[in-house]
Amino acid sequence: MLAGWRGEGHVKRQVHSRLRRMPRMPKRTPATAWARSFERSVSAFTRHAVRAGSGAMGRALKPAIERHKPPPGPGDWIAGAAMGAAGMRRFRLYRPPGVAFAERLPLMVMLHGCGQDARSFAMSTRMNRVAARERFLVLYPEQDRLANAQGCWNWFDTSSGRAYGEAALIMKAIDQVCLFYPVDRTRIALAGLSAGASMAALLVARHPERFKAVVMHSGIPPGTAHSTATAIGAMHGHRATRPLPATPLAMAAAWPPLMVIHGGVDRVVSASNGRAAAQVWADAAGATPTPQRSVQRGQRYAMAVTDFKRRGATVATLVEVDRLGHAWSGGAANQPFSDRLGPDASRMAWAFAARQFAL
Repeated sequence: MLAGWRGEGHVKRQVHSRLRRMPRMPKRTPATAWARSFERSVSAFTRHAVRAGSGAMGRALKPAIERHKPPPGPGDWIAGAAMGAAGMRRFRLYRPPGVAFAERLPLMVMLHGCGQDARSFAMSTRMNRVAARERFLVLYPEQDRLANAQGCWNWFDTSSGRAYGEAALIMKAIDQVCLFYPVDRTRIALAGLSAGASMAALLVARHPERFKAVVMHSGIPPGTAHSTATAIGAMHGHRATRPLPATPLAMAAAWPPLMVIHGGVDRVVSASNGRAAAQVWADAAGATPTPQRSVQRGQRYAMAVTDFKRRGATVATLVEVDRLGHAWSGGAANQPFSDRLGPDASRMAWAFAARQFAL
């Protein structure tokens, strides 16, 4: 029985040697355990929904499943979440294909309007297609339906502080993406539609030094509403806009230039809001308007463009699109809040931001 026995020490050395050769498992923490459990639950839920097929449950869950599908096209569609004192907000990040090691890319932050989410806004605007061609990242923060049943950003609710809480969560999402992905922090732009445009303006008013450009599409300028009732009045053009809390010197040093795109037949947010947003930006900087010019590309709607300049630099650009309603100009066909016949707002927004990045 004891033939070949070489002692307990030899056995221990063999066991330790084998253990050293085994791959090390990552350290298990409460956070990683929760994340794995959540992933398994979501995967199981999705598999069950898919198996449900054409049944009632499958039909009911189809919109939720569709929301988690990446938009078509090359590149990565990355899920994330930002947490803070005001709760949590999900976001999606689009990363173009072929990002090289140590490469730093510009970031475009896109804030959706009411009735939209990150995926539907990406589908409607087709901003990912522009990003793949021009090589930049796109961040899509997403409003929680528990915070607003229609999916609107609560940009107007400044009296209660809810608007500032949501703005802080969006900033946390931006900071998180800057930390974990190849973002050039000196080249960040912000764009939004409707409630997203109004939230974009609020974000810039609170953190002007963080952005190089801002694009408001069919939105309301900051300082125009402070509650639900005043927001409705502002949407109809019945509220005056307060001056921005900035001097010409501060505007020149920190505030980003503004592009406003607004439809001439917008029945949801009066076109007077677009003119007010450009004017309040110009007034704060001491800028004056240049002669309006008319532009039309092919069969798309015509647009009237006015630049507001100070000492040769563009402070604001107002683009008033003839025959455009409350929809993303030049967006994808058959998408809500999208009008394919308008001039391409996504390309205009990127071109405007790229000019500021180059300065």
